[in-house]
Amino acid sequence: MRSILRALAIGAVAVSTAHAQAIRSTGGLSMSSLPRNDDGSTGLVNVGFTFNLFGLTRSQVYVNNNGNITFTQALSTFTPNPIATGNLAIIAPFWADVDTRNLASGVTQYGAGTVGGRNVFAVNWIDVGYFAQQVNRLNSFQLWLVDRSDIGAGDFDFEFNYDKITWDTGQASGGSSNGLCENQFSGPARAGWANGLAATFELAGSGVCNAFLDGGPNSLVAGSLNSNVAGRYVFSVRNGVVQPPNVVPEPSTYVLVATGLAGLAALQRRRRSV
Repeated sequence: MRSILRALAIGAVAVSTAHAQAIRSTGGLSMSSLPRNDDGSTGLVNVGFTFNLFGLTRSQVYVNNNGNITFTQALSTFTPNPIATGNLAIIAPFWADVDTRNLASGVTQYGAGTVGGRNVFAVNWIDVGYFAQQVNRLNSFQLWLVDRSDIGAGDFDFEFNYDKITWDTGQASGGSSNGLCENQFSGPARAGWANGLAATFELAGSGVCNAFLDGGPNSLVAGSLNSNVAGRYVFSVRNGVVQPPNVVPEPSTYVLVATGLAGLAALQRRRRSV
């Protein structure tokens, strides 16, 4: 399955429609904010429904400031490792060195609710800066979980949604400057998921300098997967297994999107004095 997913990721298509529509409104959800921080995380938070992820039934996640959620422990690592080698179950729309301490940066927000008759959980990283407290470049992206127990117990979908990606690494990640990766040892951003064992997936361009940036060769805001919306990447989890990207989501998924939802480390944790 891993080789199939990696091959299909390269086929994530680029489209020309406006990308801002990929970010879904969270106005109908009960949202909380992670206080301004660098490398911080929430404790376990409820997502509002029970889901089967890689054979384990869960209803809570850790929301990590650095662009990902985890399930068994919080993650403070700021320079992303290859997701396949992390030995940690993770869903990461944009794993990089997010720093929200500058007042001009947005903060990480998360929350649950019901939209279109389905339980959903969302995490927003809107207009967030990078280490160390830099805001000359800002990124906006989102993770969305949707309960699909109408199909089977524990089934759910998750989405990576992107509006703008203008930086791809922090200044402490191996020599980067101005938010832009300088070489492959500078810890460029990664996007994908893993079950902590053999099953893993990363979007094309993950771990490649400047590939994810707006206008880059694997621009996240220009591409899509299982979606006709630029900047949206949809994954379906059935019986605990993330389905290959060429599997078209069930029609009811598209009905939900069109109605209810449309209206809404190479380096380890360091102590930094900045």
